[in-house]
Amino acid sequence: MAVLDRVRTGEPTSRRGPAARAVGPGLLLAALATVVWSGSFVTSRALHDSVPPVQAAFWRWIVALLAVAPYAARAAWRQRGPIRRHAGFVTLAALLGVTVYNTLVNQAGLTTSASTMGMVMAASPVLMAVYEKLGGARLGPRRVTGMLVACAGVVLLVGNGSPASGPGAGDLWIVAAALCFASYSALLRRRPAGLGGPAFLFATFALGALMLLPAYGISLAVQGGFPPTAGTVGPLVYVGVFSSALAFFAWNKAVALIGAARAGVVYYLQPVCVALLSWLLLGESMGPWHVLCMALILGGVVLGTARGR
Repeated sequence: MAVLDRVRTGEPTSRRGPAARAVGPGLLLAALATVVWSGSFVTSRALHDSVPPVQAAFWRWIVALLAVAPYAARAAWRQRGPIRRHAGFVTLAALLGVTVYNTLVNQAGLTTSASTMGMVMAASPVLMAVYEKLGGARLGPRRVTGMLVACAGVVLLVGNGSPASGPGAGDLWIVAAALCFASYSALLRRRPAGLGGPAFLFATFALGALMLLPAYGISLAVQGGFPPTAGTVGPLVYVGVFSSALAFFAWNKAVALIGAARAGVVYYLQPVCVALLSWLLLGESMGPWHVLCMALILGGVVLGTARGR
C-alpha cells in the first residue's frame, strides 16, 4: 500500500525509479500530451487564412482560462498574496509564454508549413542550454556537439535544404517563437516556491490574455473579425481546451509517474507527430531535406540533453 501511495503522489517508489506498473500509463500520458501539442501547430497552419494570428491567440487563451478555472481559480485566489509579491515574475512569464509565444507561432503559420514549425520548435532545448551557459553552467563537449548538430539541422531546414538559401518570413517568426519559448522555460526554473502550479497557470493565462487585449482591438479595427463557424471555433476550442489544459495535465501526471527525463524522450517525437498530422490533415508533403533535417535536429537534441552514467 505504501508503494501505491507513492505512485499516486508522484514520489519515487524505489531507489531505482518508478514502479514498473506506472511506466506504461506514464508513457501513454506523455505521448498523449506530445500528440495534442503537435496538433497545435497543425491548427495554427489550418487557421492561417481564416483567423488573424492575434485574434487566434487571444481566443485560445480565453478558452484556456475558462477550461482551467474550475480547478485553478480557487487556488489562484488562495495564493493571491504570493502572486502580488511576485507580480514581476508572473507578468514576464505571461508575456513570454502566453502573449508573445503563441502569437508568433500563429504568425509563422501564415507562410510556413506545420512540419517546419514542429521541427524548429524541437530545437528549443538547444536554446535552453545556451541560457544555462549564460548562467554560468558548464555544458561539456557532448552538449556543445549536440547543439551544433541541431543548429545545422535548423539552418538547413529554413534554407530549404541549402544553408546558402535565405529563410522566409515565416521561418524567422517560428525561430523567434522558439527563442521566446526557451526564454519562458528558462524563467520557469526560477519560479518562486510559494507559487503553486495551478495558481501560477491561472495567473499567467489571465495576464497573458489581458496583455493581448490591445493588440486584439487593433486587429479587429484593421483586419475585421472572423466568422464563428465550425471551421474556426472548433480549432480554437481544441487549442484552448486540449493543448492548454488537457495536455498540461497529462504531461504533469506523466512526469509524476515516470520522471521528467523519461517523459522528455517521448517529447522528442513531436516533429514526427507534426509531420504525420500535417500530411494526413493538411496534405503537406515531406521532402528529402525534411527527413535529413529532422534526423539532425532530433539527433542533436538527444545528444545534447543525454546524461552520462
